[in-house]
Parts: sequence; C-alpha cells; structure tokens
Amino acid sequence: MDTSETNETHVERQGARELVVTRLVNGPLPLVFKAWTTPELFRRWWIPASFGITILGFEMDIRTGGSYRLEMHHQASGQTMTFFGTYQEVVPLERIVWTNDESETGPVTTASFEARGDQTLVTVRDLYPSEAALDEAIASGSTGGWSEQLAQLEELLPAMAG
Repeated sequence: MDTSETNETHVERQGARELVVTRLVNGPLPLVFKAWTTPELFRRWWIPASFGITILGFEMDIRTGGSYRLEMHHQASGQTMTFFGTYQEVVPLERIVWTNDESETGPVTTASFEARGDQTLVTVRDLYPSEAALDEAIASGSTGGWSEQLAQLEELLPAMAG
C-alpha cells in the first residue's frame, strides 16, 4: 500500500444540524473497516494524540442493536469522561451508524466506507438534534480532532497490512 501521499481531511457544516467529515485514506477498505470495528485497533487511533486523553476502558459490541462504552481520562483537567451509545446499523465494509447517548445534544453518527482502489473514502456524518447543539459542539472544540484522528488511522494501516 502506498502511503507516500498525504490526503486532506475535509470538515464542513452542511445545513443547520450536520457536520460532514471526508478523507481519502491510504489503505484498502477491509483494513480500514477492521480498524473501525476491532476494539484493540480502534483504541490506537480514535483519540487525537494532541488532546492529552487516555482511554481507560472500551467495550464494543459492533452489530446492529449492539452497544459501546468508551471511558477516557483527560490528564490536564483530571476529568474522566464516559461516552456510550448503540449501533443502529452495521453493514460490513459499508456503513456504521451509532448514537451518542451520553448527552441529549449528542449526534447520530454515520460512518460510510467506499473502496477506491487501494484507498478508502471515509465519510462521517454527525447529525445533531438541533442547530444549537452543533454550534455548541463546534465551539467546545470537540469536532476539531478529525484531521488528526484520521491521520492516526492512516498511520496504523501499514502495520496492519504487514
């Protein structure tokens, strides 16, 4: 797999309630999907390294109707945060849809995967319950880690292939 080219992550607001993230990832679809659906791999790339957050625990039952729970610790603030939700739809090598139930203002997230030769187009859509909820997420910086997250995913793929 050729990882010499660096792809950009595009993050844009679409309409009042949706944030859309896209990146053409240097890696074949089966490996990219595996990195999203295997807990020990997911833990290695999901949290942007620059955020100073450590994953304390992660459980994932990735199937339609399954659930997840992610517990993290922020070193600078000393806070522990827990994120959890359910998988509304899981279509292998195609799409994962999950809720973010830890907050009434959490989005429903859809991650879609499309093979492009030895690369994979990853599209993540966060649909927030209101315009104010999306405004708040953007203002808090919680939507600002996508470029780093997806770059970390891309860095993991060659080791998975080898």
